[in-house]
Amino acid sequence: MSFVYVSMPFGGDRRESLEAALPGGEFFYCPAPELDVAALTRADVIIGNVPPAKLTLAQNLRFLQLNSAGSNEYAAPGVLPEGAALCNASGAYGLAISEHILAGVLTLMKKLHLYARNQQRHVWRSEGQVRSVFGSTFLIVGAGDIGGTLAAKAKALGAYTIGIRRTVRTLPDALDEGYTMDALDELLPRADVVVLSLPKTPETTHLMNAARLARMKPDGILVNVGRGDCVVTDDLTAALRAGSIGGAVLDVTNPEPLPDDHPLWDCGNLVLTPHVSGFYHLPATLYNIQSIAIRNLTAWGRGEALENTVDFSTGYRKLPG
Repeated sequence: MSFVYVSMPFGGDRRESLEAALPGGEFFYCPAPELDVAALTRADVIIGNVPPAKLTLAQNLRFLQLNSAGSNEYAAPGVLPEGAALCNASGAYGLAISEHILAGVLTLMKKLHLYARNQQRHVWRSEGQVRSVFGSTFLIVGAGDIGGTLAAKAKALGAYTIGIRRTVRTLPDALDEGYTMDALDELLPRADVVVLSLPKTPETTHLMNAARLARMKPDGILVNVGRGDCVVTDDLTAALRAGSIGGAVLDVTNPEPLPDDHPLWDCGNLVLTPHVSGFYHLPATLYNIQSIAIRNLTAWGRGEALENTVDFSTGYRKLPG
């Protein structure tokens, strides 16, 4: 009998569906951030994110299904027992995070952040001309599920879309152009909106520094929904304060949480949220993650191929084919 440790929410019909995916399995529910060490040592399967450092306790582990799209910490050498399968939740977050990005970009383009402050101060005043997504160019750095979903939404609003991916295969309909990361510097000056939707890797750390921020349009908007250390925070703060870029939409920062005395808080052309674009804030996201877990547990129990299998050498989801 396989022991399944579940550290993410499952209730009602969804719990029944999960347990039906592995007939005869023993299921133990301990939603994060709680941790049951005794149960963890018994786990053959873990559904949900357990702190990577604690996985040394799970020596029987054969399959880990993450509730996150990011998986680099779990793919590091020695974190999982030899031979254990690792799958992430890519495909679950596109709806929630793409809408969050558009909300932030439109807030800056339509100056809604300024009008919100005026409302607090009881000031009735026009803030002048605004901009449109229609006719703008979106450069989406990390055009996977989240980036691809955003591209479709932006294109529906009349934007021109450029994607940067690890490999350029057949482009999704929502991307007008596709490149690999070596084209980033030449593409930055073309973009009205630069969106970073990237995992944490040595290649993405400090990707956007002062030199690359200087290549953006003076009214360009930088969006980061991936990992905070993809951007050099001090360089971005300086660019925002100097007005050398048009603004930024940040759902992640480095450091995180952002210290309450950090100068980034006081940049006027900034939409800042505390890493809330994903997780379970949109109920559909949790449903999507649960569905991936149910399908993969079914496949694992039958000895079939898993979806969203992570390549341990890269920390990314394995590409089909």
